[in-house]
Amino acid sequence: MVPLARKTLIHEWRRFLPAVLAVGFAGLLQVLQAALVLGIFSSASVYVTGSSADLWIGYPGTQSVDQGRALDPDVEMRARMDPAVRQVEPYVWLDADWHGGNHTGGVSIYVSGIDVRADGMMFAHVLDAPLRVLLAEPDAVVIDRADLDKLGTAVGRDAAINGHPVHVVGVTSGLRALGGVNVVASLETVRRLDGDTGAAGRPTYLLARVAPGNDVAAVAARLRGAHGFGPYDAWTAKDFARRSVSYWMFDTGAGTGVLFLAGIVFLVGAVITSQTLVAAVTGSVREYATLNALGVGLPALRRIVLEQAFWVGALGLLGAGVVGVVVMAVAQSQDVPVRLTVPVTLGCAVLVMALAGVSGLAAMRSMRRADPATLLR
Repeated sequence: MVPLARKTLIHEWRRFLPAVLAVGFAGLLQVLQAALVLGIFSSASVYVTGSSADLWIGYPGTQSVDQGRALDPDVEMRARMDPAVRQVEPYVWLDADWHGGNHTGGVSIYVSGIDVRADGMMFAHVLDAPLRVLLAEPDAVVIDRADLDKLGTAVGRDAAINGHPVHVVGVTSGLRALGGVNVVASLETVRRLDGDTGAAGRPTYLLARVAPGNDVAAVAARLRGAHGFGPYDAWTAKDFARRSVSYWMFDTGAGTGVLFLAGIVFLVGAVITSQTLVAAVTGSVREYATLNALGVGLPALRRIVLEQAFWVGALGLLGAGVVGVVVMAVAQSQDVPVRLTVPVTLGCAVLVMALAGVSGLAAMRSMRRADPATLLR
């Protein structure tokens, strides 16, 4: 019966083409939704994933990188005292206003004050050595190339942050922020920008590199258990990145809306695909009735329909994969935040096949009309 299912699809391809397109389109929407969700919400952890630190030390209860608070300077001393910690550097986060050219007015930005040395951990995967050298200049800043128009500026132009003049010395990619614009400067520049606040000179986070051979999670627990150095907490880089993404996906309610939309896409795709499969089965009801009259039982005929649904899902999945690769490449070339992982991709594939399976089960109801008596009408 399996060869019959394939041969029916080949000879009656026009009848099954709408179902393949429906499954493929639903699968493509699922993949693109997942890529956009991961890309957008992963930008909340770009500060962590774009850095090479093993540990992040911040204020207790911090749920996301953008919610950090100034630490007591003694915390850095405690981190350096640990025998497993090889390197410690401060990171300063500053909410500020950007005033540039092209009549952009004031733009809310996130300024990151980093150690610009060649072995600096903050944004080690985003900023190359030449950009770090340029950031060592007084009042120098670097922004993401995708935010140039938003800030109304370009490399070589001057602007103002919190009323303090700055100079754009370069651009990079991979720094787009969730709900704002990231601007990178040296620690010295940021301290001048934040000179009027009580937290001036105090780090928002401390980044630490652990010596090889040590358990990073154990070092974090050891640092977390120390007292008398002011309130602080310590997380592994992986845990802190996951913490930031989870906060934006679930605690803010944005992720719930995306999951609801994904469910709607699945439901609509199942309805459309099931209807096209039902129409295809109904159009072949006389052929199925003939097979029934020749002794082929209804269970075997239902297996044919399920096999057809499987091939419809596989072909739709193949088409969605090809188109998805092209769309993802175009999106990345235009600095659209998209990202896919292997588990998420496999999850989308399972959903597409489940969609085809549900549609096949709905189409099986039409087999009740495959009665030999219909051949006499």
